[in-house]
Amino acid sequence: MKIRKMAAPFAVLMSASLVLAACGTSEEPETTETSTAANGEQDDAGTTAKVDLGEVTTKEDTIYYSLGGEEWLGYNGNTPETYSTYNSVVNERLIEGFMYFGTDGTIYQNENFGSFKLLGEDPMTVEYTINDNVTWSDGTPVAYEDYLLEWAAQKIQDGDNQLFNHVGGLDFGDRVPDGPQGEIGGKTFTIEYKDPYPDYQLQVSTAFPAHVVAEQAGMTIDELVAAIQDEDIDALKPAAEFWNEGWLSPTPGQLPDASIIPSNGPYVLTSWEAGQSLTLEANESYWGTPPATSTLVYRFVAPEAQVQALTNGDLNVIEPQATVDTVAQIEALAGSVNLISGDSLTWEHLDFNFREGNEMGENLALREAFAMCVPRQDIVDRLIKPVSPDAEIMNAREVFPFQMRYDEVVSAAYDGRYDTVNLDGAKAKLEEAGVETPFTVRIGYSQPNARRDDEVNLIKESCDQAGFNVENVGSPEFFSETLPNGDYDVALFAWAGSGQIVSGQNIYSTDAPQNYGEFSSDAVDIAWQALGSTLDTAQQLEQTKIIEKELWDQLFGIPLFAHPGITAYDATLSNVRRTATQSTVAWNAEQWVRAE
Repeated sequence: MKIRKMAAPFAVLMSASLVLAACGTSEEPETTETSTAANGEQDDAGTTAKVDLGEVTTKEDTIYYSLGGEEWLGYNGNTPETYSTYNSVVNERLIEGFMYFGTDGTIYQNENFGSFKLLGEDPMTVEYTINDNVTWSDGTPVAYEDYLLEWAAQKIQDGDNQLFNHVGGLDFGDRVPDGPQGEIGGKTFTIEYKDPYPDYQLQVSTAFPAHVVAEQAGMTIDELVAAIQDEDIDALKPAAEFWNEGWLSPTPGQLPDASIIPSNGPYVLTSWEAGQSLTLEANESYWGTPPATSTLVYRFVAPEAQVQALTNGDLNVIEPQATVDTVAQIEALAGSVNLISGDSLTWEHLDFNFREGNEMGENLALREAFAMCVPRQDIVDRLIKPVSPDAEIMNAREVFPFQMRYDEVVSAAYDGRYDTVNLDGAKAKLEEAGVETPFTVRIGYSQPNARRDDEVNLIKESCDQAGFNVENVGSPEFFSETLPNGDYDVALFAWAGSGQIVSGQNIYSTDAPQNYGEFSSDAVDIAWQALGSTLDTAQQLEQTKIIEKELWDQLFGIPLFAHPGITAYDATLSNVRRTATQSTVAWNAEQWVRAE
């Protein structure tokens, strides 16, 4: 296995949010073995990258793992409705790309797949080369046209509307107006950026099979490529319709036909039992190092049930929420179960709904009143510190408390006014807001989730005293329905991040695809544009301070805490390694194997 570590400018300072997490993914107990930490410490593998296992023969065995209870939503995890850790934990076993995150967020080139290099900075041009042997499981080579389609999904508009429902919006197309330059079937292509882009190492990695889209749209691959290059909207509509819907799974338990979900990764999907599990089998056509174990079964198990499932042998690898009870239960299994802990690039937050007609989003004094009564310190003290004694309130969004520059950014952006509960101040702000009391606030989040239940209960206990009526509208359909539909006043969830610098632009900018609450600020938009157009780390830092201050002053939302993280696994397994990033413990699942 060839691995090359890449320089990631500003990655230590900036670890922005990438994917939704229901946040049973990472908490932290006392560690029982060397752990991977987000501050860059290495784990007992001696590297934060994937290790070279040498010659691997796939063992006929089954390993069961879980991240949470949410149902799989489909092969296309790049729509706003499906872009979550719960989809990626499966889909990243199916599709590989040019890079991956190490356990601490370090960027590594996946040289088994291909390579990329910066050719120049004026204009910024990057050359990509896919290795000759890299193919889809149906035998079709992974090639230029796959990456052209990925660009088109973030470029082509039908009037004022985005033709492809890509979670990345049109940002990539704006940055790279001419698209990848290459030839059909070619293994090399170049991308020229309009302006310098700090996250160029992450922008291009995986891509979906263009030949499947062409076939399903009734086109040849030549016709699809020509339609993209000509931006022929009418010709592309059938392709976009399939891209948007054809890879999704509206009926749980019914996998799409195998012919339309080929894999270029170590596993292929073979079966799905609704509400229970997905089964992944070794890809017999895989071009890379064979997976160490033949079968992975991803089970849909809620965080609070994972330890019992591990005890029973129904799960072999888990990332549960770290409550006092959970940690005690895992520690009681010492000898048969290993426990790993470390920092996590996942953080909990409350976001306001700014959609038209929502009074909370339209009334700053009302948001300020709510922020004054949210018991952030109490939440940390009662729910997080018992299992992570060093935990603290998080007062930034783009920098974590354990990272460099955190104090510098916070001191420039926030004066601490919401660190402690101020019921009198909240009552005065409610009066200033001019609303009738008690004012009902609907807090939405993904259930089941015991810790979030407790968080909402603590918020209600405090804020109801100030004149609010906190209403719990948690639901299993939070990510698929409540959040995208805006059926809430305050959303409680987490962003799981890695080493990306500019990903927050997709969350906080006007009309951005992951800006679910439809917040808008000219100052924030301008700062993100400046940050995302420079490689100067000092300038990036200054723009980060501006963004953080504006988000506090306008109260986009309320950060709560960075998640500590734990992983527990059957002690008979080898190569299970926790990661601080959004990739979850399954980041190297193809290397997991049970000892003889």
